[in-house]
Amino acid sequence: MERALIIGASGGIGRALDTELTTRGAEVVALSRSATGFDVTDPASVGAAMNAIDGTFDRIVVATGILAPDGASPEKTLEAIDAAHMAHVFAVNAIGPAVILSQLPRLVPRDRRCVVGVLTARVGSIGDNKMGGWYSYRASKAAANQITRTAAIELARKRKRSIVVALHPGTVATPFTENYPAHKKVAASEAAQHLIGVMDGLSPEHSGQFFDWRGDRVEW
Repeated sequence: MERALIIGASGGIGRALDTELTTRGAEVVALSRSATGFDVTDPASVGAAMNAIDGTFDRIVVATGILAPDGASPEKTLEAIDAAHMAHVFAVNAIGPAVILSQLPRLVPRDRRCVVGVLTARVGSIGDNKMGGWYSYRASKAAANQITRTAAIELARKRKRSIVVALHPGTVATPFTENYPAHKKVAASEAAQHLIGVMDGLSPEHSGQFFDWRGDRVEW
């Protein structure tokens, strides 16, 4: 039986991943702020929750993230940048995943395959940035991509069968995106199926890369 850890399981994509994997017969450990008090911006909260977990996993998904602080919107111009807002977005989207990934050495098995997927976003790609704007979100996701790649390099030294990747889930119909009707969206359940399919098709040589929901490489 597959054993999976979903972090951010109360969000739209995280919940859908939990449901889909459970339906497929996996044993799922789910962490979230609403259900377990998991606060990605509080290292003590992250440490306490992760230290309470026993054993290793076949699949780990970090599905945490925000577009902007509550009551704010992604910046469209340089003049809209607010230092406090940017710091909070980085705390959730980049520092939080880094603290989570710091726990990987004891959660990833030495003797079998494990795939770790960190949900970032295509807008975090520097090479793919054609529109500008969304400074905090873009920059925090670019940072998360770099953290993910660096973690993959380190983990591979002792966990040869590990796979650590950044994943772009597409634009998913969740409260996260409800204020952006211009984007074509897919249901969270469909996004979860796509992401699981991509993860299932990866091998250790793919570790440290960035993939979209179709399994296509995304440039950094």
